[in-house]
Amino acid sequence: MTDISVVIVAYNNEADVKQAVCSILEHTAADIQKKIYIVDNSSLPNQLQKAADGWKDTEYIPMKSNLGFGGGHNFVLPMLDSAYHAIVNPDILLKEDSLGILIRFLEDTGAGMAVPRLLGTDGKLQGVYRRELTVFDMGIRMFLPKCFPNRQARHTMQDMDYTKPFQVPFAQGSFLVIRTSLFRELGGFDPRYFMYMEDADLCRRVNQTSRLLYCPDTEVIHRWERGSHKDGSLRKYHIRSMIQYFQKWGWRIW
Repeated sequence: MTDISVVIVAYNNEADVKQAVCSILEHTAADIQKKIYIVDNSSLPNQLQKAADGWKDTEYIPMKSNLGFGGGHNFVLPMLDSAYHAIVNPDILLKEDSLGILIRFLEDTGAGMAVPRLLGTDGKLQGVYRRELTVFDMGIRMFLPKCFPNRQARHTMQDMDYTKPFQVPFAQGSFLVIRTSLFRELGGFDPRYFMYMEDADLCRRVNQTSRLLYCPDTEVIHRWERGSHKDGSLRKYHIRSMIQYFQKWGWRIW
């Protein structure tokens, strides 16, 4: 059994995936046993197989079709033989041994899942920690991002003390470390979501049986592109997933 497994789902973003993997290999302590899986949903040819062959503790898995974000992560669920599991986006860069720090944090707190300090390339803390989702808050984020600043600040938990741990109802799934036994118990991501909202759903289910905690002890760079705010087709996926989320959990308006 390894200490931690890591899954990165690729989709036509070879350069980002390479940078993410290299940062993990560079900064993770040598005494931490790890296995990195690259699940490739890409529709375009790339050199990830060749790169993975040259990396230690890394396995490349090409998909015959695009399984989506959650489906790509779930594909490796039967293969996992680790104590902890990391869900990592391709646009993530480590600058220290964040995996080791998060493992120790989970061991010390007994929490089921943890999210680190996620910083933008400008060094600022990102608003990826959120209170329970409502139709109103999601509508603001999708369609009126410059309106209701106080409501948005509350939703993104800007009133919290980020020098201390606290429980998070929903942390964006760019970088999460979960106990593998819990991830397996929950069945991974809910397969009803092809893209978007599967992280909100997972966080909610984790908090039903355990706790998702914010860990202030380590920082990770997240080059957040917010694709659904720029691309009309991605926005359609996001809206569809939002509807599926509220159909499952109830239409909490406010």
